[in-house]
Amino acid sequence: MSTSFPLERKHDVIEDLHAIAQQLRVDSVRSSAAASSGHPTSSMSAADLMAVLVARHLRYDFAVPRAPGNDHLIFSKGHASPLYYAILRAVGAIGEAELLTYRTAGSRLEGHPTPRLPWVDVATGSLGQGLPVGVGLAMAGRSLDRLPYRVWVLCGDSELAEGSIWEAAEQAGYSRLGNLTMIADINRLGQRGPTRHGWDTAAYAERFRAFGWHTLEIDGHDITAIDHAFDAAVRHADSPTVILARTRKGRGVAAVEDKEGAHGKPVPDAAEAVRELGGIRDIHVTPMPPAPVPVPASRRKPLPAWHPPAFEPGTMAATRTAFGKALAVLGDARPEIVVLDGEVSDSTRTGLFQEAHPDRFFEFYIAEQQMVAAAVGMQVRGWIPFAATFAAFFTRAYDFIRMAAVSRASIRLCGSHSGVWIGQDGPSQMGLEDLAALRAVYGSTVLCPCDANQAAWLTGVMADISGVSYMRTCRGDTPVIYQPGEKFEIGGSRVLRSSPDDQVTLVAAGITVHEALAAADLLAEDGIAARVIDAYSVKPVDAATLLAAAARTRRIVTVEDHWPEGGLGDAVLAALAAGGRPLPAVRKLAVRAMPGSAAPEEQLQLAGIDLAAIATAAAELVGG
Repeated sequence: MSTSFPLERKHDVIEDLHAIAQQLRVDSVRSSAAASSGHPTSSMSAADLMAVLVARHLRYDFAVPRAPGNDHLIFSKGHASPLYYAILRAVGAIGEAELLTYRTAGSRLEGHPTPRLPWVDVATGSLGQGLPVGVGLAMAGRSLDRLPYRVWVLCGDSELAEGSIWEAAEQAGYSRLGNLTMIADINRLGQRGPTRHGWDTAAYAERFRAFGWHTLEIDGHDITAIDHAFDAAVRHADSPTVILARTRKGRGVAAVEDKEGAHGKPVPDAAEAVRELGGIRDIHVTPMPPAPVPVPASRRKPLPAWHPPAFEPGTMAATRTAFGKALAVLGDARPEIVVLDGEVSDSTRTGLFQEAHPDRFFEFYIAEQQMVAAAVGMQVRGWIPFAATFAAFFTRAYDFIRMAAVSRASIRLCGSHSGVWIGQDGPSQMGLEDLAALRAVYGSTVLCPCDANQAAWLTGVMADISGVSYMRTCRGDTPVIYQPGEKFEIGGSRVLRSSPDDQVTLVAAGITVHEALAAADLLAEDGIAARVIDAYSVKPVDAATLLAAAARTRRIVTVEDHWPEGGLGDAVLAALAAGGRPLPAVRKLAVRAMPGSAAPEEQLQLAGIDLAAIATAAAELVGG
């Protein structure tokens, strides 16, 4: 069914919508029972809301999931996946047989939805993420795609305690995203008992209004009230709308309705619950078609059309500056590139892109979770987002980065002001965990350039990397050692010093490359030949070059401006261990004590990662 006339004059349509809702409940019960796990009660509370949305307001062609005019539906309460999969059966996207494979090995119907299903934009399940991602999608619709699609986000009341929800609420209100509707399923019960505000929708409404939202409070089981609320949201174009719907968890089954202790479990007697809900139905729902829009012309241009900014060898330049300049130039050749920043664009140098392409630059202020979430949302629509802040501050958004990998999202992150070398600002500003954190993300790419030409080239390379990629940049100027336009590949490295007589290998990245080169000069004065490797690709690391160096010199010193855990040294050790050869002697230099305030050069010395410390460690290995 698909209708659009006023419901108060169509009793039969109300009954049809109620029947659809009951079908969604029954299928939620059935799939969870088949899996012996799942969250049917959290699905049952929102079934009326979703029945009305899908049958009367969602504009979506399930036969063409990537149609440019399709609305977007995000289940932020991803644990209500039985409800989402029940919707897919109702619209004919999946069959009954697949519905009953829920949560089984090899099934597309995972415990929480992921883009293994073509109708799912992003993975959900880590609560508090769906609304921030929806904000990014809505921003793309209004400011980038300029298309009339609407973003609908189903949230649970428990996740309204998450700070990321309120980062999203402020961004959406500030940006006046009238194409965004949040549907809050206020069913009163969380995982272990009542939520903070229970059914007090006024408490939530007051908060959202403070952020500039249009708020509606309704009975979430009243079909007519739901329909009116959705219609009002669509007609309210000046600000985002939140529909705060009072519902009952486990609605329709007496054994679990509004009962504590039923969360995350199949209903006790599935057969009885199905009978109580009116039995198995096979209603087919046809959503409203998407608004007709012209197919957008491809925004992509071949990467060779761009020429990175050039820096003269022998001069000094900061890698963060090279990143910013490269982005600005890359934006000329690649109109699909967008840049997001967390109120540090003067430091990250993304301000250079803002000057060149203000229509594709987005300021998120000090809201790193929302910034990364918006990048995930924008890439859903085919945009290529670069998001930047201090390396240390990406820790605020780490769960969003982790979930971006689960979403199979392609986002590019740049962390400036990394390591102790930032100097006097002290440890709160020093990214010393970033390499470890980003290496641990599934399928990620981690880059740490040491000079401006390398950073500029790798910025262009990042534009075409799938998955989560991360570039670490430095605050201060470093010597330019590579030629302009020199190419650098993912998974590569550069051997900067070598000879047949090498006795030890120095492996470095970023600022420590320059310290390693200076250390090699010191060692040469003492008759020790040292090979120097610039391991700019920390993940994937250049295992072949490392194994060849290990075979030749039998001694390796790794040096990094990072904690010893999980960074460059551990990447090198992992590559050596996987090489199937006898391991060389390895000395791992890293930041091992909590830094204070000091000049950059003093910081390197105090941390034991400067040229003198490297030379001493190498000499001890050779002498030992």
